[in-house]
Amino acid sequence: MKTNFFKHQAQTSPYPLALQISHANGAYVYDSNQKEYLDFIAGVSANTLGHNHPAISKAIKDQVDKYTHVMVYGEFIQKPQVAICSLLAKNLPKNLETVYLTNSGTEATEGALKLAKRFTGRSVIIAAKNGYHGNTQGSMSVCGAEEQNSAFRPLVPGIKFIEFNNTVDLDKITTNTAGVILETIQGGAGFIEPKNNYLQKVLDKCNEVGALLILDEIQSGIGRTGKLFGFQNYITSPHIVVTGKGLGGGMPIGAFISSFEIMSCLQQQPKLGHITTFGGHPVIAAAANATLEKLLNSNLIEESLAKEKLIRKLLVHPLITEIRGKGLMLAVMVETSEIASKVILKSLEKGLLLYWLLFEGRAVRISPPLTITEDEIYKGCNIIIEVLNEVLAEY
Repeated sequence: MKTNFFKHQAQTSPYPLALQISHANGAYVYDSNQKEYLDFIAGVSANTLGHNHPAISKAIKDQVDKYTHVMVYGEFIQKPQVAICSLLAKNLPKNLETVYLTNSGTEATEGALKLAKRFTGRSVIIAAKNGYHGNTQGSMSVCGAEEQNSAFRPLVPGIKFIEFNNTVDLDKITTNTAGVILETIQGGAGFIEPKNNYLQKVLDKCNEVGALLILDEIQSGIGRTGKLFGFQNYITSPHIVVTGKGLGGGMPIGAFISSFEIMSCLQQQPKLGHITTFGGHPVIAAAANATLEKLLNSNLIEESLAKEKLIRKLLVHPLITEIRGKGLMLAVMVETSEIASKVILKSLEKGLLLYWLLFEGRAVRISPPLTITEDEIYKGCNIIIEVLNEVLAEY
């Protein structure tokens, strides 16, 4: 299987981890040799309730027995789609009442960008340097990392960049601006939180000039930061929210959410202004609904802050310069990218899954399932400290 993996499956990096998976359950992943790995990644923030959660598995199986795909999105009334859209709207501010389901986060980003242009009649989009919103052409165009983008130019025109947390740059948001797209917490750049009421200042500027604020909650949403959506820690509401990853509980999904007024403009001029065949797939929607219901009917969201506190308490070491992020969206910062890679790879050998961040080489990602227990946090953090001691001894 490993030979065929490298020969027939397209690769995304020169050196994939190439862990051959047998099965997964809870906070653990098992390889073909039945070695156990404690998962501090959660499929890069996607497995909100861990692996093989019984409520999600039951929802998937029940829906498969009824029907799978029957029609392109938005034509037939399908219970799983209506249920997840209604549940999201019920738990969001009143201006975020209409949901468009997609297959992934990057597709949701594409839809949100189109929506901002269509509603405002403008063409300029403002994005943040070192932001990350996905890998399709439109999403890449608003990712402010030239190293990633240069090989694929020309990208979508009309994009201007500002520096995250820099209020001086807000003067670039003008009456020509259709929308400003930001991650609530910058992910690939190193889990950087907004400071000094930054998001509110961006929102105020957008309201002043008639632009729409789009907040990318693909990583920070679905309970990971102590609130259902990360923006609820900082502002009342943006104009558009983009979500994905954790919403599906391990199944592929995305969504962009706005007011009924704004979203309605996609219905006409032109008709079918934004369409998708498999977006809102009933099996995926059922899994998302089960995930969200479990989160909302438990203390898992609030507990993410207590778990963050425990992780910060346990991860104190001379090689750790700081821990960034909020809740269970954390980046352990070390002095060099070499140290970060050693920590990740040595931890893998010891049965702990950690990962890198896209643009910040000195970061070690910690984004476990929200269902991670205190005992599992102690176990994982002890492995990290053990590895850091080994790395320190090498210097």
